[in-house]
Amino acid sequence: MKRINVKNSMTGLVLPLLSLRGESGPCGEFPDIASLARLARHWNMNVVQLLPLNDSGWQTSPYSALSAFALNPVYLRISDLPEMRGAAVAPRAGTAASADAAYEGKAAHDAAGLAARFSNEKQVPYAAILEAKLEILGNLWNALRSSKSGASLLVEVEAWAAENPWVKAYSCFVELKAKFGGKPWWEWPDHSAVDDAAIEALWNDPELAEGARFRAWAQMRAEAQFAAACAEARALGVDLMGDIPILLNADSADVWHLRRFFDTERAAGAPPDMYSRYGQNWGFPLYRWDELERAGYSFWKDRLAVADRFYTMYRIDHVLGFFRIWAIGKREADGFLGHFQPEFAISYPELAALGFDAGRIRWLSKPHVSGGAAASAFSGLPEGIRAELAAALLERIGGEDLYLFSRAVAGGADIAEIVRKRAGESAGASRCVDDLLAWWRNRTFLEIAPGQFIPTWEYRSTAAWQSLSDPERGALEALIARKKGESLDLWEKTGRKILKALTACVPMQACAEDLGAVPPCVPAVLGELGIPGLRVLRWFRDWGGEGQPYVRLSEYPEDTVACMSVHDSTNLRQWWSEEADRARLWPMLRGELAEREALLAPHAGHRAAAAAAAEPSADLDPDGALLLLRAFACARSRCVVYPLQDLLAASAQYREEDRAAERINVPGTTAPSNWLYRMKPAIGQLLEDEILAARLSSIAALRDVRSPDAPRG
Repeated sequence: MKRINVKNSMTGLVLPLLSLRGESGPCGEFPDIASLARLARHWNMNVVQLLPLNDSGWQTSPYSALSAFALNPVYLRISDLPEMRGAAVAPRAGTAASADAAYEGKAAHDAAGLAARFSNEKQVPYAAILEAKLEILGNLWNALRSSKSGASLLVEVEAWAAENPWVKAYSCFVELKAKFGGKPWWEWPDHSAVDDAAIEALWNDPELAEGARFRAWAQMRAEAQFAAACAEARALGVDLMGDIPILLNADSADVWHLRRFFDTERAAGAPPDMYSRYGQNWGFPLYRWDELERAGYSFWKDRLAVADRFYTMYRIDHVLGFFRIWAIGKREADGFLGHFQPEFAISYPELAALGFDAGRIRWLSKPHVSGGAAASAFSGLPEGIRAELAAALLERIGGEDLYLFSRAVAGGADIAEIVRKRAGESAGASRCVDDLLAWWRNRTFLEIAPGQFIPTWEYRSTAAWQSLSDPERGALEALIARKKGESLDLWEKTGRKILKALTACVPMQACAEDLGAVPPCVPAVLGELGIPGLRVLRWFRDWGGEGQPYVRLSEYPEDTVACMSVHDSTNLRQWWSEEADRARLWPMLRGELAEREALLAPHAGHRAAAAAAAEPSADLDPDGALLLLRAFACARSRCVVYPLQDLLAASAQYREEDRAAERINVPGTTAPSNWLYRMKPAIGQLLEDEILAARLSSIAALRDVRSPDAPRG
């Protein structure tokens, strides 16, 4: 469905639904989406962006889903189920309540107790809430199936499953996963490989049938609640922006069932950068785009068709992955030894033509460890273990005191596993792993297929590269540059082909998360296809200019979505206090705000007041936070969204005392706080707070002002 505010500037808020203190539940629930829309209107905003709502099982990250289609039952409001209509919280004493009333009453009583049970938790107790809801739902389902209405309910579920065929694979997957102790599908004793016929057989297997239909019933009710809330939001004039993660958990129903569409031998990630020295290994399988294309991109089109039932806009997570993605061997511990896929490789004959024989190609493409380096790596371990590890990890090259890694090592994860299996978690073992990983990474070329080579991310700093003559380096640099140019053309064609096919299949407005090292073809293709990219204040700078200045807000491309922080970054308060280049940033923000306020109230006194505004303090008090929020409203981007906790920073009452407690996620970590942020006030409090509404409404008021020569949508 198309966005509502096509011709207007768009201002909104973004959060994980889980973080919301909703109207009646222990966490945000589907009906609360309508309340979020009312809150947006209360603050004169017209967009609500939601992070993914997919079922992620017991994992808190919504980007690690069990299914590309299934919704997380943690968001179901049990009291709103049609089976609960008219149910009393408990049967009145002395009445002869029917069996139906009894189980409805118990479910209502148990559901009502969840909010009180978890109300004092500062973070969302995700696992406890999910477990409690699944127990209540399971008991209710069992009672319903035993009641007079059980047969008609089953007919309803079967009909819904026929219209939503993905739910059969998902439901059987979840039931089998529970049966096999939560293990991933590749460790199951049975049913690790299935096709459509096998799914149908499992759906009707007496051992799984009841549980599978329970899962389908929960999904049917989740969809109904979600759709109703979204319809209410649209009726209020609020656009809903969904989030479509490009990648899927390897242990998901889709990868299990639709194996032909996924490359499970490699994982997606990100190359090294200033934030991650060795890159990132996300552990998600890659797509087999050739197979997807042969199927008419049916899997992706089905995903978008389901999302179109709810959203008017959607954010494509990691849109760069549609052009090219960083591919890593499944046994690598990090993202250092990866390569872009697709990418034109250097062939064995091309290296031979430059004068490199088999021995020198091996020297360039396989890490060679000297005897001294090996001895140094093992030096902190007991002598017997040293010998064991040397035999397990290294193979001597002829009679030289030089070694290659053994065939038992297929990636950095194998090195760590072998060392720790024999040497435990001692300091010597940790140093040994670090030293050996440094050598494992020390190669000029990565052989991605027999006779096919890609330069490693830091090939110029490798031992093999340093041993080459200047003419040899020059010849290789020219060859590498040519392959890179050919790959850039390939990426452009690949991204255009895929995105054109996908964005044309639904009327929803696509937006793109295009952060990272973005090839020049990406903004060109996004512009061609009318897909707004993302601009994040802290990272939108002229990185090649002197001093790497921030891009002026008035120079943001209009067809973009702008924000001050994202779920994987520090929040506004943390960033301003701990990271921001305040001396460079504040004069720019102050000047832009003064110009915008001059348009809003064109008299010198008002403009002078804005221009003279004091720089917000380092600890960013509420007035300072509001000043920054208002300044960022001057971004020329068509759409500006603010994380809800950044908006709450403008209130002394609703902000957390510890600003770090408002961070949602720290990428690359397993911090216990990740994805469990819970906003301090209940949404009802915010809806009733007229003072905060007046403060935050001033943000959108600035957004609605444009200079006479500014382009209009």
